[in-house]
Amino acid sequence: MSVNQQKPIWIKQLPLAAGIGLLLLPLLLYARQHLLRPVRTNLEMTLFQGITYKRQARNTPRPYMLHIVSIDLTASGIGVLVTPGNSQAGDNTLDASKEIQARTTSEFVSEFKLQLAINAGYFFPFREHTPWDFYPRSGERVNVVGQAIANGSTYSGVQSGRPVLCFNSGNRAQIFDSGQCPTETVHAVAGSHIVLKRGVLSLSPESSRQDKPYSRVAVAIDRQGQKLWLIVIDGKQPLYSEGVTLGELSEIAQELGAFEALNLDGGGSATLVVANDSGVKVLNAPIHTKVPMRQRPVANHLGFFADF
Repeated sequence: MSVNQQKPIWIKQLPLAAGIGLLLLPLLLYARQHLLRPVRTNLEMTLFQGITYKRQARNTPRPYMLHIVSIDLTASGIGVLVTPGNSQAGDNTLDASKEIQARTTSEFVSEFKLQLAINAGYFFPFREHTPWDFYPRSGERVNVVGQAIANGSTYSGVQSGRPVLCFNSGNRAQIFDSGQCPTETVHAVAGSHIVLKRGVLSLSPESSRQDKPYSRVAVAIDRQGQKLWLIVIDGKQPLYSEGVTLGELSEIAQELGAFEALNLDGGGSATLVVANDSGVKVLNAPIHTKVPMRQRPVANHLGFFADF
């Protein structure tokens, strides 16, 4: 009898079992990411002084998860911060011409010790082919699309067709279709569409019909510019959250009673993060490189300081 014939059956099957295990491991890890997403239940809570959070699981006209943060910009302790630019003067590398280093929203919150943040403006270059082949990674340099101002310093210029959200030193917020902020602006981020103008839906029926459901991030303000809403809608996740159109986003902003609203970068960039004594937590379900709960490094962010 040969040595191989003397081995127990289970030992002979070990290589097969190991091979099956290796094949199943990515699927198990992918399934685990789904379980980390916020549950599809409604939730409302106070996060900080002057800041409240609401989560809604909606099913019409399709399943989607809506996250709304309401911020009283006049409340004690509220401060605004846009990701600062960091040009590298004297750097002769190809990356020197790019305006900012990419970070995830959680990295932004941790680095600047903020209490709350969302991703903000569009940026380039960008690619997303596979979970391991994408650009940018954290620390890699990119350019912001449209005007960007942080701490009174402009690091990305005005671009036609890119409306902008501007904050002055008193935290008053304004949205400008021209894409250019007033000279006294301290912080600013640019978006793509003004989806609500003076309380009226500003997208034509034709543009709404051509639009597709998508992950969305938007900011909305009241008439006085003293109240701000952050609106985040998860997408790209069938049966869990399939996103909304720009027209539907307009209606959501109008439901809130907003005066104006601006669409920011969405898709795999859409991320809402909060930090408290328990640490940094993602409140929505971002999906970068088709992996749920994976954050995308982006160019700039809109963050807030607040009192507990």
